[in-house]
Amino acid sequence: MQGLADSFWRAAAYCLHPRVIALSLLPLLIAGVLVFGFMYFFWEGAVAGVRATLESWLLIESLLQWLDTMGLQSFRSALSALVVLAGVLPVVVVLSLLLVALCMTPAIVGLVAQRRFTLLERKRGGTLLQSIATSLGATVIALVLILLSMPLWLIPPLVMVLPPLIWGWLAYRVFGFDVLAEHASADERRTLLREHRIPMLTMGVICGYLGAAPSLIWAVSALTIVLAPFVVLLAIWLYTLVFAFSTAWFTHYALAALQARRAAEPVAESAVVMEV
Repeated sequence: MQGLADSFWRAAAYCLHPRVIALSLLPLLIAGVLVFGFMYFFWEGAVAGVRATLESWLLIESLLQWLDTMGLQSFRSALSALVVLAGVLPVVVVLSLLLVALCMTPAIVGLVAQRRFTLLERKRGGTLLQSIATSLGATVIALVLILLSMPLWLIPPLVMVLPPLIWGWLAYRVFGFDVLAEHASADERRTLLREHRIPMLTMGVICGYLGAAPSLIWAVSALTIVLAPFVVLLAIWLYTLVFAFSTAWFTHYALAALQARRAAEPVAESAVVMEV
């Protein structure tokens, strides 16, 4: 528990580092181009399609007609836009995670290692292709779980539990591999991920809850729908900062665990020799 708290505060301090802040702008730029491309080419069609689908459902149409009688005719378009945004935001989260993993994680791991773990040997037990395969595989599984669990989000307690659990598992799988790929051997990485599964899953779930915070900006005002492209960009940047913090947190914790494990190995070998 002490290791979790120590690495947490160290990671929080690293998020204020100018280099980390500058790195957070690169995924923002890439994701921004993709988001504005979607808004320009597909936004109106997606909203119109969702609106037509909702109006074809008798229950939803009855609700919308009742809202019309209450003078809330604009709610039809707003509801359609909200549904589209609800579908886009999970993709934005996953996209941000992948961009951080590819663009920011190596730089943050190198920064932490340079400042705190200068003597830690690099055994390079993970390759870039393995990292990409691990990230894509875990991402596909997470997206499937999100889609399957969406109906359960209508149950108030579960909407506060299921998404963070899924994001937590995804963060554990992606960051757990990436932060150890450079310094740990393949055997060391597998052993550490197995021995520290519970703490790292806990870290992932906490990061999942932190990642849900940027979504609250959509609840501020209906104006967020009108300014959707800019609000999405703001959300992406906040997600990026959360994931940058997550990367730093996993890096501090995992490299400290790796350093402690290697320091304990000579002691264990000496004990075995003495027994023989």
